[in-house]
Amino acid sequence: MKLDVREPVLKANDDIAADLRRMFRQRHMAVVNLISSPGAGKTTLLERTLDRLRGDLKVAVLVGDVQTENDAHRLERFGFAVQQIITGGTCHLEARMIAEHLPQVLSPGLDLLLVENVGNLVCPTDFDLGEDAKVVLLSTPEGEDKPLKYPAIFHRAAAAVLTKIDLLPYVDCNVATVRRYLRAVHPGMPLFEVSAVSGQGLDAWLAWLQAEVQAKRVLSD
Repeated sequence: MKLDVREPVLKANDDIAADLRRMFRQRHMAVVNLISSPGAGKTTLLERTLDRLRGDLKVAVLVGDVQTENDAHRLERFGFAVQQIITGGTCHLEARMIAEHLPQVLSPGLDLLLVENVGNLVCPTDFDLGEDAKVVLLSTPEGEDKPLKYPAIFHRAAAAVLTKIDLLPYVDCNVATVRRYLRAVHPGMPLFEVSAVSGQGLDAWLAWLQAEVQAKRVLSD
């Protein structure tokens, strides 16, 4: 008889995630989990996002990384509460890690918690963090077929962000093909085409985040 060791691990994770989700709802907090392969631009997108949200929302960030605190240092300069989570080799964040590090960034009136997951399109897919939405990023240099290669995360995510669109003249990436592949895996999924360099597409992305915050407020009332 073959023992599936993942089942009890995921069950324990889901129990903690359910507790987190109840607490987030009680606090009227929206929680968004950013997932991508390494180098797709999660931290840069967060930098631009935090810069634009200053004065509008009260935001906190949890940053997952296998080893370094570099990303957290990049994000601290925007004045929001930021906490690095070092996984020590684990290729994804787990709900227990969120629960352990959350007190470092939690404060009254927090509108939005942004979670930057470890760079990986496979491992984070099955681990619920109590979030309201997973958002998956893919960058133009990675090519067009990421939704077909990693359908599970693109199916489960609430939205996708195509980053580094300023590089389109220099890389082999057709946005219409990305959209077609995305529709094949997740029909109706919103796709935000963003350049962190020029700022193109940021308004639509930020409007989506604001809508997530507003929806959580209404749901919690």
